[in-house]
Amino acid sequence: MDKAAVAVLFGGRSSEHSISSATAGGVLRAIDRDRYRVIPIGITRDGAFVLEDDDADKFALDPERLPEVVDNGTRVLWPEAAGRRELRVRRADGTIDSLGDVDVVLPILHGTHGEDGTIQGFFDTLEVPYAGGGVLDSALCMDKHFMKIVLAAAGVPVVPSITVSAREWVGGPDRVRADAAPLGFPLFVKPARAGSSVGVSKVHGPEEFDDAMALAFAEDDKVLVEQGIVGREVEVAVLEGRDGAPSRASLPGEIVLTTREFYDFEGKYLGGDGAEVVCPAALTDEQVAAVQEAALRAFAAVDGKGLARVDFFLADDGLYVNELNTMPGFTPISMFPKCWVASGLPYDELIAELIEIARSRG
Repeated sequence: MDKAAVAVLFGGRSSEHSISSATAGGVLRAIDRDRYRVIPIGITRDGAFVLEDDDADKFALDPERLPEVVDNGTRVLWPEAAGRRELRVRRADGTIDSLGDVDVVLPILHGTHGEDGTIQGFFDTLEVPYAGGGVLDSALCMDKHFMKIVLAAAGVPVVPSITVSAREWVGGPDRVRADAAPLGFPLFVKPARAGSSVGVSKVHGPEEFDDAMALAFAEDDKVLVEQGIVGREVEVAVLEGRDGAPSRASLPGEIVLTTREFYDFEGKYLGGDGAEVVCPAALTDEQVAAVQEAALRAFAAVDGKGLARVDFFLADDGLYVNELNTMPGFTPISMFPKCWVASGLPYDELIAELIEIARSRG
């Protein structure tokens, strides 16, 4: 049987370029080559689509030197739609070669221009199947402000917050401080449309507020100021059902903090001390069922496709959804794969499942 051609797409123009590239290293190393023909495609920080070497080690996660996609002079030429799926590459010398038909794209992209519905709309236009979220759920979950509106409307509890635009902050910082005051301290200040904890601060008192706002606005012109919920940080991995089957939720995992204030970029990716990913989490059967049910409700509320990681705070007064990630961290040590491994689905089979979900839709 012919192998299905999978274009693994990574890198991108967002601040999470290196994390996407490191994810590609894990995926390229684990994907079943007996089952799939792999076409690695990198997106440079300037947005050029380049044909990459099929070398997982090139994109290994090294805290001393984060991986990135470098412009090698090639340009990937996507299919021209109208039912065609031939992928071509223009080499640095100008010659054009066929890479054969592509069966599915695996876009392991984080952040803007990758996780916000834009690349999903591009592939919808080309009529090329792709794994992961669609246009709507990607766009909704990328913007934490609108995600909260949708979840709250569906009766899913969310962390109390206010949203502040750059114009509002410049025009009336005192009013913003007054609006945030009922939330109390500590607060979390975060960009509305960023991931991997980039631009996020924990604010312990009024004297730290302005600096936290400046850091967040450096990443986005819309910022969330959230109440600091006291509780356990619990996360659930969700997979869309295939061929009409219902969506599935993994066993929950937990971020256990010891000396770190919150699960920041260093703790997630650079080997920083003070935070540990534990899966499965030490929860009662009733708590596991409640978290899984809430995760599936949240996934349905945003019209979830493909996959998502649903992040919760488990507080004394119940569950609060913190956010949904439609392309969560996907390195072998990331929470999403670890939760599925703990649930009986190995990393290589998880990659295959994402691909096959996409093919069943396409």
